[in-house]
Amino acid sequence: MGFKIWLPKSDRERVKAATSYDLSATLVDILPMNYNDATIRTIEQIDVIWLRGRSIARAFEIEHTTAIYSGLLRMADLVALQPDINIPLHIVAPEARQSIVLDQIRRPVFSLLETGPLSERCSLLTYANIEEIAAKPDLVHMRDTVLDDYQVFAH
Repeated sequence: MGFKIWLPKSDRERVKAATSYDLSATLVDILPMNYNDATIRTIEQIDVIWLRGRSIARAFEIEHTTAIYSGLLRMADLVALQPDINIPLHIVAPEARQSIVLDQIRRPVFSLLETGPLSERCSLLTYANIEEIAAKPDLVHMRDTVLDDYQVFAH
């Protein structure tokens, strides 16, 4: 899809070891953005960020076994610090955690953001969704909007 990818420095080696893809040309070492320090510190902690040029295209928090709210807090922090940011936000989790993720996204604290409820901006993508997308033979020619067909919102 042509994105550069940001991963937190603490996760990079683990991710590289877990994938068969060569990420060397895709990973960025420094976020190419002009946000304030608080925003940069928040963005740097998000599990996966897809970058198009100097802009964030999508942000993902992977919630396999960790507390779901920690990833949601990072997403909420990003939206609170940069209310004009308008990007898709995703929680990626196993299918077995779907109802828990959607319940957490609907928590009252996440409904009081200046720009509206996080549930309107942050969706769930399951591991099965990601595997299905990754298996598409023409994935390299697709746009990131293919994710929109798989995401589930907590309305």
